[in-house]
Amino acid sequence: ERGAGETLACGTGACATAVACCLNNLVDRHVFIELLGGTLEIEWNKEDNHVYMTGGAEFVFEGEIVI
Repeated sequence: ERGAGETLACGTGACATAVACCLNNLVDRHVFIELLGGTLEIEWNKEDNHVYMTGGAEFVFEGEIVI
C-alpha cells in the first residue's frame, strides 16, 4: 500500500484502531468501523485474545507483470 495513495480499506489498521480504542475505554470489544470501501465488523475476543474481522471483499484491480 505504501506509495499507492489512499486505499479503500485497511483491515490491519481497522483491527488496530478497534483494539486501541477498547484499551482506552472508548468502545466495547465488538465494533463496526466504516471505511471508504465498506463497513468492517471487528471483535476482540476476550476468551482467546484474538481479533476477528468480518466484512465484504471485492475485486478492485487486475494487473500484469511484463518482463
